[in-house]
Amino acid sequence: MRPGLDASVLDRELDDFPAEHRQRVWMNRLEAVIFASPTPVPREVLQSVIGQGASFDELMGNIIWELRARPYDIVEVAGGFQMRTKPEMAPAIRHSGVLGPEKPDLTQRDLTVLMAIAYFQPVTRSQLSTILGKNVSRDVIGALSRRKLIGPGPRSPLPGAPYTYVTTPRFLVDFGFKSLSELPDLDKLHESGLLSKDRVEVEQEVDESLEMAEAEED
Repeated sequence: MRPGLDASVLDRELDDFPAEHRQRVWMNRLEAVIFASPTPVPREVLQSVIGQGASFDELMGNIIWELRARPYDIVEVAGGFQMRTKPEMAPAIRHSGVLGPEKPDLTQRDLTVLMAIAYFQPVTRSQLSTILGKNVSRDVIGALSRRKLIGPGPRSPLPGAPYTYVTTPRFLVDFGFKSLSELPDLDKLHESGLLSKDRVEVEQEVDESLEMAEAEED
């Protein structure tokens, strides 16, 4: 049981309920927890509000089936489940103005740098410049940081111990990935010309040489 939870507060098993009613209560609980959370809810958190013998996947499948005609859905993203409005509702939501002023779209340059960070994290700004074949400015890093798409990683073992950058859970949420393993195949990016395979291989060779030198010093 997760710390801070009192099992006596919630009747998870609902043994006194008819089977059909029990299923409905469990489904309502799952949907309510997802609805109430501003961030994706991990599976283990959701499983803590239903019976131990309940089929989480079956319950979630039933909920999603019932939402098929609604303007919102439940999606699996960033290691959890989140309620989202369906894409076809976007024009009406933007027109209403309920979300306030829209943030400016990321530029192609910003997206390219973000993509490189996602694939090669943790990565320094200098390494990003080598991988992309052009200087990556602090302004670009700052823009991605302000959007909470990237954050600081561990200090690099390179001379001077420069900062590295990694993507954040917000990156997964905004781009609809369950995890980083869902990123497109890197070879496709090489074929598209967005990343230079030669530069990446050179960068990897430099990193391997540094690691070997550090190991010899130890």
